[in-house]
Amino acid sequence: MPIRTNRGRAAVYRRLWGWPLRSSKHLIAALVVFAVVVTAVGIAIPKLLGRQSTGAAAPAPEETTSSAPQVPGAPGGTVAPTTRLTAPLKTPTSAPPNHDGLNIAKAWAAAWVNHPQGMTIDQWLQNLKPYTTEEFLPQMATVDLANIAATKVTGEPVAKTSFTSSMDVEIATDKEKLTISVVRGEAGWRVASYDKAG
Repeated sequence: MPIRTNRGRAAVYRRLWGWPLRSSKHLIAALVVFAVVVTAVGIAIPKLLGRQSTGAAAPAPEETTSSAPQVPGAPGGTVAPTTRLTAPLKTPTSAPPNHDGLNIAKAWAAAWVNHPQGMTIDQWLQNLKPYTTEEFLPQMATVDLANIAATKVTGEPVAKTSFTSSMDVEIATDKEKLTISVVRGEAGWRVASYDKAG
């Protein structure tokens, strides 16, 4: 085993690390110095990194402009913009069933069940196009005609819910009932979605 002496690098390290443990005053002083160093580093590093990341000085205060509206009598003449809606949202207004909307739903259902053997999906979509919204027609392109069991409409359209600009219409086929949502737009009443129940 080597003999320890008071000379050499190891002896210096022992004195440095051992100094805080010699007394409680030394320990408190070492903790205070450590806390000051950590705080200084914690403040200095973000400032240095922030200057390097921006790379450009912030504009002078006189160069900035305020987009807040000018209001006479308000402190500073401006009011901070708000994100609150100023107009209440309109709730749908119920209305009697629209005959044009019911007729569109019936014509759409008749085109939906019309898929004889050999008809392509493009031909089927062309039959639906006059009664379908432009947004909904591309979704109909994913339908597999083999999965449509119905072949004819067997009932009249019945409005389940009716508003001034939309209706949910139920219509029976020889296999299942269809619930068709029709909406009124610039082109008139069109089918926006549908669901089926056995």
